[in-house]
Amino acid sequence: MTAPARTAAYHALRAIADERADLPSALARGREHLSDERDCALAVEIVTGTLRWQRSLDHLAEHFANREIARIDRDVLHILRLSLYQLLHLDRVPASAVVNDAVDLTRQARKPSATGFVNAVLHTALRQRHRLPLPPRPDDSTDRAAALAYLGITHSHPEWLVARWFDKHGFDASEHWVRFNNETPRLTLRANTLRASRETVAATLGVAGIQTEPTRHAPDGLIVTAGYPLRGPADGSFFVQDEASQLVNLAVVARPGERVLDLCASPGGKTIAMAADMDDTGLLVACDVRARRIRLLFDTVRASGAACVRVVKVATSGPLPFTPVFDRVLVDAPCSGLGTIRRDPDIRWRRSERDLARLAQEQLALLDRAAVLVRPRGRLVYATCSSEPEENAAVVDAFLSRQREFELVDLRSDAPPRLMPVLDGRGMLQTLPFAHGLEAFFAAALVRRL
Repeated sequence: MTAPARTAAYHALRAIADERADLPSALARGREHLSDERDCALAVEIVTGTLRWQRSLDHLAEHFANREIARIDRDVLHILRLSLYQLLHLDRVPASAVVNDAVDLTRQARKPSATGFVNAVLHTALRQRHRLPLPPRPDDSTDRAAALAYLGITHSHPEWLVARWFDKHGFDASEHWVRFNNETPRLTLRANTLRASRETVAATLGVAGIQTEPTRHAPDGLIVTAGYPLRGPADGSFFVQDEASQLVNLAVVARPGERVLDLCASPGGKTIAMAADMDDTGLLVACDVRARRIRLLFDTVRASGAACVRVVKVATSGPLPFTPVFDRVLVDAPCSGLGTIRRDPDIRWRRSERDLARLAQEQLALLDRAAVLVRPRGRLVYATCSSEPEENAAVVDAFLSRQREFELVDLRSDAPPRLMPVLDGRGMLQTLPFAHGLEAFFAAALVRRL
């Protein structure tokens, strides 16, 4: 009988490849058919790991099969990928079980004629696993072709993306970046200071056997170093939020009694952080466009205990249903998500370079919609979880060229000291894996002069 975790992983990878589900929803569906927590954990590990190393695995599959990827049946390829990942990256998984289950999965996929092929490819991989035919680290880091082969194939990233990073940041930074993206990220929390301080949350978790350490830059963050805090019932004392994401509200600088608009608010982590900065006074309007996202936002706000937040569903286009009375407006814009590849490994395969120009135009249009709602001397903050300048500084500059009543705020003039290391030469927030050990996030603050 095929291990339930491998069966669930196979179906999840198929759903993602066929664009019937994104990674979180595919994993959620898989968990519905698994009753054992160990099976759930293994299925998650196989799916995320297979996606993370997909290009490297495809290169090896081509080599061991002596056949181009395009000539391998799609279902068989999914089985080869997830099996190669286990054989080459997981130490505690018996190789015989992986191979046997791969053959059984091939039969279940109604591809009985491919069972011998799958068995042969995997046994060849086992024989050669200590000398894998992957591009080596180049002796000459200025050899662009060799560097891109190593960064892209050996470290499993799209060619177009590593080429951009290599040309902009150089080989050493790019190598650090791809290694960072292939790490399994630790769980990061943000203490909900409406309920308890970071220290109190850490102490409470410690009593339950969950060990944490404070984040380096984010004032309310905790990195989980042992244990799993999400098994018990949620009490609203903390939320899951990456450290770089937690820094965005420090660029907003929401204050008690103000009127604040969070335009793209779901799932609500930044909303609750700003509510805490406001001492839960004033008015914080949190918006999103999709019903499912609104429900998630409602749940977050309710769990947090924030009383100053009002949730509003808005249309995807046209004027927003507000007047220009807001002291702060946060536009955490939909973007490529290329800054979160470590946590969302499928993004590297879902995005292409041509997406950037389209996304930048949508982001600029969203900024224009939000700008009219900022009162005189009010602050508009534009944020993304992208690493690419087309979605970040270029959007800010395009906005400033057409919205002359706004000017860029140099955050170095009013940011807390802990934010200074992640500000660039113009005073915009830009975290980068090779410089800060954080996911790539961006934020710029703009003030209306008139």
